[in-house]
Amino acid sequence: MEKIDFKKDFKTLYNPPAKGFAFVDVPALKYLMIDGMGDPNTVPAFQVSIETLFGVAFTTKFAAKKAGAEPEYTVPPLSGLWWCEGIEGFDPDKRNLWRWTLMIAQPPHIENEMVRSAVSQLVEKGKQGLWEQIRLETLDEGLSIQTMYMGPYCDEAPTIAAMHRFVMEKGYSLRGRHHEIYLSDPRRTTPEKLKTILRHPVSKQ
Repeated sequence: MEKIDFKKDFKTLYNPPAKGFAFVDVPALKYLMIDGMGDPNTVPAFQVSIETLFGVAFTTKFAAKKAGAEPEYTVPPLSGLWWCEGIEGFDPDKRNLWRWTLMIAQPPHIENEMVRSAVSQLVEKGKQGLWEQIRLETLDEGLSIQTMYMGPYCDEAPTIAAMHRFVMEKGYSLRGRHHEIYLSDPRRTTPEKLKTILRHPVSKQ
């Protein structure tokens, strides 16, 4: 059986236009998730959440491969849902109100017991992480709008605002939470070359 590669198998989800916006029907997908709040540049739990997610994601993947579970798969990129506490939607400028759910997509055959087993392995090895907070959950976004943004995270606001205006002009309304998919590793990529998918579920007005 061929290996699952999310970026290749779901090209419409991971390859939106770099100029302009596109509607896409996002299927229900499983994700490893951790919730948090606050400015990601100042809240230590943000980076710990990322490390926890990738630790569990790779441990689950290798354990599944060792057990002969099929198909094999490539661990997808990190993504996150963003919204603001106490107000409707997401305001890029009000960092103190930010709430987030960091996520890594998982193939259909990954189950809760496999995730719990991976967490147990990491704990037994003495690894540090937010083990009690991680969960496996299905997210069904459905019809959404998205674009490929290139540049530093702190400069996303104008593109997000333009995407929201486009949605309204086309007769749709925003619903759910702002979603970002991080295709670049900020440790190895200069800010102006960071590639991020900006997505938001929509519905017809």
